[in-house]
Amino acid sequence: MEGHMPIMKLLVIFISCLWVPMEVIGKTRNATAPARPKVVNVGALFTLNSAIGRSAKPAIIAAVDDINSDSSILRGTKLNLILQDTNCSGFLGTVEAMQLIDRDVIAAIGPQSSGIAHVISHVVSELHVPLLSFGATDPTLSALQYPYFVRTTASDYFQMYAVANLVEYFGWREVVAIFVDDHYGRNGISILGDALAKNRAKISYKAAFAPGATASDIESLLVGVNLMESRVFVIHVNPDSGLEVFSIAKRLGMMDSGCVWIATDWLPCVLDSSDTVIPNTMDLIQGVIALRHHTPDSDIKKKFTSRWRNLKDKETPKFNSYALYSYDSVWLLARALDAFFDDGGTVTFSADPRLHDSNGTSLKLSALRIFDEGPKLLQKLVATNFTGLTGPIQFDSEKNLIRPAYDVLNIGGTSLRLLGYWSNYSGLSTVAPEILYTKPPNTSTSNQHLYGVIWPGETTTKPRGWVFPNNGKPLQIAVPYRVTYAEIVSKDKGPLGTKGYCIDIFEAAIGLLPYPVPHKYILYGDGRRNPSYNNIVNDVVQSKYDAAVGDITITTNRTRIVDFTQPYMESGLVVVASVKEIKSSPWSFLKPFTWQMWCLTVVFFVFVGAVVWILEHRTNHEFRGSPRQQLITMFWFSFSTMFFSHRENTVSTLGRLVLILWLFVVLIINSSYTASLTSILTVQQLSSKVQGIDSLISSTDPIGIQDGSFAYDYLIDELNVGESRLRIMKSQNDYISALQKGPSGGGVAAIVDERPYVELFLSNTKCKFRIVGQEFTKSGWGFAFPRDSPLAVDLSTAILKLSENGELQRIHDKWLSREGCSGQTNPTEVNQLPLTSFWGLFLICGIVCFLSLVFFFCRVCWQYSRYSSEGEQHDSEELEPEPEPPGRRSIRSSKSFKDMIDFMDKKEDEIKETLKRKSGESKRHQVSQVSVGQSSAPTWKKICPLPCT
Repeated sequence: MEGHMPIMKLLVIFISCLWVPMEVIGKTRNATAPARPKVVNVGALFTLNSAIGRSAKPAIIAAVDDINSDSSILRGTKLNLILQDTNCSGFLGTVEAMQLIDRDVIAAIGPQSSGIAHVISHVVSELHVPLLSFGATDPTLSALQYPYFVRTTASDYFQMYAVANLVEYFGWREVVAIFVDDHYGRNGISILGDALAKNRAKISYKAAFAPGATASDIESLLVGVNLMESRVFVIHVNPDSGLEVFSIAKRLGMMDSGCVWIATDWLPCVLDSSDTVIPNTMDLIQGVIALRHHTPDSDIKKKFTSRWRNLKDKETPKFNSYALYSYDSVWLLARALDAFFDDGGTVTFSADPRLHDSNGTSLKLSALRIFDEGPKLLQKLVATNFTGLTGPIQFDSEKNLIRPAYDVLNIGGTSLRLLGYWSNYSGLSTVAPEILYTKPPNTSTSNQHLYGVIWPGETTTKPRGWVFPNNGKPLQIAVPYRVTYAEIVSKDKGPLGTKGYCIDIFEAAIGLLPYPVPHKYILYGDGRRNPSYNNIVNDVVQSKYDAAVGDITITTNRTRIVDFTQPYMESGLVVVASVKEIKSSPWSFLKPFTWQMWCLTVVFFVFVGAVVWILEHRTNHEFRGSPRQQLITMFWFSFSTMFFSHRENTVSTLGRLVLILWLFVVLIINSSYTASLTSILTVQQLSSKVQGIDSLISSTDPIGIQDGSFAYDYLIDELNVGESRLRIMKSQNDYISALQKGPSGGGVAAIVDERPYVELFLSNTKCKFRIVGQEFTKSGWGFAFPRDSPLAVDLSTAILKLSENGELQRIHDKWLSREGCSGQTNPTEVNQLPLTSFWGLFLICGIVCFLSLVFFFCRVCWQYSRYSSEGEQHDSEELEPEPEPPGRRSIRSSKSFKDMIDFMDKKEDEIKETLKRKSGESKRHQVSQVSVGQSSAPTWKKICPLPCT
């Protein structure tokens, strides 16, 4: 033993030497990379006993257990979950939140209440503690105001736009919003109003009730809602009180056919977390459309669903979408913490100096400490990107989850039917959003699709979406109390209180509607002068009247503030003036054509005559003779074709072609001249100093306007007519007197009014006056309703039916059918035929004449070339050519031109005979030259000095 003692001492010394350097190395390494803490506190804050809490609690606990059991996530660090129950109370929830943060948590999961989230978001932002909320969907909780608020679910901003798209898809224009009056309900409905306004829809009534309202309070609210016109109800309430609203609505008869109910995601939240829904509950919500957060199917989601029954602390046999979002929230925090620790992050807290007074004494909240590296953890949270149970977990620049989407559900029977999906990428579709993300975005109206809906009352017919208010009051309809033109609308002692063309049209249209429309006519005006139609329209805008029925012209300014029905009468402004009859003139026979037409016609007569003479001169003996005789023949032939009395025959093919085409042109000209002259001489012709609106505006004469007509503002604003020139006409007698006096006698030069009134006026005055010029505006009469009134749409359809079945014309003939006033003003302009009506004929005739001349001259040149070449050849063989002096070239060219003219003047038969004779002489001459050449050859050989061989 003693021998071994020195060895043991040496071993101890050796181990000590090794231990000291290793400890130093370990301390140095820890100094560069701090060790991860063994435990970090994580808070969870929500109402445990709620539809959301009963699903979220087991999901959060399961997520913490999964993370703590997985050594590859936090690598030695455990999550210590601290649960706090807010007990559905804003005050208690805030107190619980303060107590939770006081326990040095690095992050908090929750809350589900948007009201509590608003309060504690201020606190966590000051203490740099991230708040991961899976249930606070209030869209006003923004990252800009609350930088440490991280929403791990979809904001209600997107859900409200999904509701607005549903309203647009089914074609409704007004909805009633029923909501709980807290941050969650109030701010969500505010976004809904903005989303509807983009589609020209609106919230017609906001029915809000306080959180925790009693059944009697809700019933009183729904009784008022039931008196509204709209039957499209959007219900945005808490899951724990929503079914009470449907129970009361069912009792009030608001769940019957004709009604539409759209529920936000609170309803699927209640139904999904229940294993079996009570039949009475399902009976309350038949036909309701609901939205649910869309979570794509995946393997990890299926595994979570299968293990749900084995989770501890589970209180419901099923779970809703908030369980998935809460589970992913915990995993988001774990992954961010792992990256936080890898980047050297430490979990340390320090006291907030602001929680001490000026003397350094601690205040009551001094226990609250700041998470020193909270900004760093927040940065890791928003930068984390992974795939969870709810799909891709990734944040955009505003800290919203990417790719928000919803399932569109329909409650029918005992289950939820899937109608389709909504996403901000492609709108409404029957294809899952994750599939559409692989394709280009397409949110066009034609690309929006849903499956068929079973509406309340077990009907598949789309509800109209509105009814008349159930308050016992008929529609208050304003009717203009006119002084003039009683046929249009006037006071009556009958049960309606008024009668006329417009009233019959409206009553006939109302009768075609598939529902009753109680209404009452109220005369607008004092009966002494026509009322202002602009005032009638403005009173409809201000809801003094429910509609306006009468001869109300549809103008641009009025369509900006009210909705008009389909026009039931075409209208437009025309000018009425005094006219006088025009007596026939000695020169009336010249009026059918304009002077340009006369000139071109005469030119073409001469031109065609010259062309035919040229083409016929060589072949036709009737076109030959002395120059004087030929000139007379040419002119006689030209102008005799006007009456088809030419006696000269045409023998050439080209001459006949030109003559046939010219005779066709003459036929058209004669027929047109005869018709126009007949109209001028037989129809009554009237004239007026005013030729139309242009000449009226350019003058300085007074202009008459019907009292109350929109033409007054139109002439001033659109045509810049001075207001001093306009005279108000209150009756037909004023019309007649002003027109007869004329501008010089204190009257007016013309009256500007709408065509239906003018036609009645002309008929009542036995056509003493006339419409001058053309109608210079196009408009119509319609019935005016407040903006987005569904009755305007239905009545437009009814008016179209009246037009199709002939009832509209029958009513018109009953009230407005009168004899029209014949006769025209400024007949010269109307009846004269311009050159533009015939230039096509003249163009074709000119082209044919030109081509005929070209062909003719080409043929003559070819004959002349043959004639001259054979003559020159004959002369050259008889005479030896001598050098030509330069001075004789011009004489020869002039002689050639004269020969050419003489050649053209010869008859065709003579030319052919000469060419034939010269051709024969040329052949005989060639034969004689050959024989002479053969007989002279021996003589040449004798004379040749060369030796012969």
